[in-house]
Amino acid sequence: MTTAVCTSASDAAARPAARTATRVPRPLAYPSFSSYVRARQPLLLRAARSLTANPCDAEDLLQTALAKTYVAWERIEDHRALDGYVRRALLNTRTSQWRKRKVDEFACEELPEPEPGGAADPAEQQVLHDAMWRAILKLPARQRAMVVLRYYEDLSEAQTAEVLGVSVGTVKSAVSRALGKLREDPELDLVR
Repeated sequence: MTTAVCTSASDAAARPAARTATRVPRPLAYPSFSSYVRARQPLLLRAARSLTANPCDAEDLLQTALAKTYVAWERIEDHRALDGYVRRALLNTRTSQWRKRKVDEFACEELPEPEPGGAADPAEQQVLHDAMWRAILKLPARQRAMVVLRYYEDLSEAQTAEVLGVSVGTVKSAVSRALGKLREDPELDLVR
């Protein structure tokens, strides 16, 4: 007994599967582009960071500019001027993003009341800052180092202990004593 087989349909069904199974990812079409990016990425990232406040946005901005550069790679005649090209792409991309941003400002008849206890006076902040540093400088060197590492460098107790080569308990007790001395400092009482 013979079964009829439609060869054209089975061939058509087999062809797309064969194409996807044998498809190999294409290597980068422009090896000179990848070497350029590896060599100049830190410099270009600094340029992108100067255009945005957020480091993550700067990375996205650079990625977009590099994608535009990759698309135009064959059209760029002078590869010695690539930094200028990429910088211009960064600036144009950032300008486009800025123009597309949504502005959440609405005109109103009355100005809103300022929030109580808003921004502190910069002069008062500087006075407090200076008084705090003078008080910290009065501490013994070891306690001063621990306070600076814990609260100015924002290290954990374990990290502070590791940096100074002491135990975590030593850091805890020394910082506690240092904070007690700072609370009792008469100069800090005047600015509180």
